Amino acid sequence: MSIVTILLSIVLVLVCLLLILLVLIQLPKKEAGAGLAFGGGAADALFGAGAGNPLTKITKYATGAFFVLLLLIAVLQNSASRNSSKSFQQQLEQQNKQMPVDQPPAATAVFVPPASNALTAPATAAPAAPTNAATK
Repeated sequence: MSIVTILLSIVLVLVCLLLILLVLIQLPKKEAGAGLAFGGGAADALFGAGAGNPLTKITKYATGAFFVLLLLIAVLQNSASRNSSKSFQQQLEQQNKQMPVDQPPAATAVFVPPASNALTAPATAAPAAPTNAATK
């Protein structure tokens, strides 16, 4: 990763933290109980009751910066990966040009008898039939 990409990634993390903070500080549209239950009263005490408008503007700018940073990092990473793949392909082509390709020797036909087992082995001569001495 280049230094520019690392710096942009650090700025992106900071913008993400800023967005999280801004979203948590903002007042809800309706003064229902949910905003007060999660610290809405503290935002009133800190920023005043009319702080919603500047916070929404800052949130919009931070969101725009977030998307611009994401696109910029994606473009930089894409160009870096293309450059590295092109250099890798060039190195492979140089290695292929330097190494001569040896042709394998011509194959000769060699007869290999098939392996035999008990199922495919030819039957041996049957044992001689026993003679019965009583029949004489």
